[in-house]
Amino acid sequence: MKNEELLNLLALINANGIGDVMAKKLISHCGSASEIFSEKKQTLAKIPGVGTAITYALKDKTIFTRAAQEIEFINTHNIQYSYFQDSDYPQYLNHCFDAPILFFKKGKIHLNNQKIISIVGTRQMTSYGKSVLEDLISNLKVYNPVIVSGLAYGVDAYAHKLAIENQLQTIAVLAHGLDRIYPAIHKKYTDKMIKNGGLITDYWSNTRPDKENFVKRNRIVAGISQATIVIESAEKGGSLITADIANSYNRDVFAIPGRITDAYSRGCNQLIKTNKAAVLTSAKDIAYILNWEKDNLKEKSIQKQLFVELSDLEKGVYNYLLKEGKQQLDLIALHCNLPVFKTATLLLTLELKGVIKPLPGKIFEAI
Repeated sequence: MKNEELLNLLALINANGIGDVMAKKLISHCGSASEIFSEKKQTLAKIPGVGTAITYALKDKTIFTRAAQEIEFINTHNIQYSYFQDSDYPQYLNHCFDAPILFFKKGKIHLNNQKIISIVGTRQMTSYGKSVLEDLISNLKVYNPVIVSGLAYGVDAYAHKLAIENQLQTIAVLAHGLDRIYPAIHKKYTDKMIKNGGLITDYWSNTRPDKENFVKRNRIVAGISQATIVIESAEKGGSLITADIANSYNRDVFAIPGRITDAYSRGCNQLIKTNKAAVLTSAKDIAYILNWEKDNLKEKSIQKQLFVELSDLEKGVYNYLLKEGKQQLDLIALHCNLPVFKTATLLLTLELKGVIKPLPGKIFEAI
């Protein structure tokens, strides 16, 4: 995305009264953020749901000042971002009506064609919760899932820590901008996460981690994954809100059952009792309900059959696409340490062998 379009997009988001849903509606009608600002007020006012207040908000030139400041922050700190119409925008998140039109990210994040689960729970995790979570992630490792959480104290931070230890991609969804880490003590995890996973947020720089931000960011935690797992929760808490959001997106929710006398099992037990979550007793429950076991067997069967027929260079390119998902030609060449012309030849050979497929924009994907 060019800086001019990004500036207009940020200004659109910054306009008073315009959220993600309204911004998408305006772009759908006008074509782009830039075209919205060049449109006449009378034309904008005719769009369903767009009133006089919004049309005047769009004509407020001061919204561009803050947008320009954010672009400076993005460029200075090499911040990546994902736009909802981009090919790398997370596929599960794009199915959510209120998903962010744009979010910012740091690290090596690959979310498409991946097994993704969100793990949430109380900040006051017990030894029971720790034990269950350790066993769960250890046994999920064979499926190579992406672990998503919110970097908060307790279950969140421990899920990230265990993912790192098990060499799994892990992603923290933040309730503030990328100019800080909250809690600051968890920077010891984020430095490692950025090497295999990273940080994402739809909040701008200089945004404080205020209470209401955590509730809003939970829609990303729930929407970006196939399923949400609640490890432990009291009768009320943010993890239960995340579970409710996941249910509203028709995603699977799992909860760890506990003793009825334990304060931090009451939330999970209530989710199970009201049919808002499936009982989770082992990693096999997740693999069965999400159909991961079948996918894993299929992948192993394909790899075993195909590798006999591939040269070493072909294997390298194929394995890279298998791990990273859709990638552009130049990036494939860069990461496989090959000249572009040689990479193009290998890709054509792999396509003819039926193991990869080309996509628009010189993008390739393993089958």
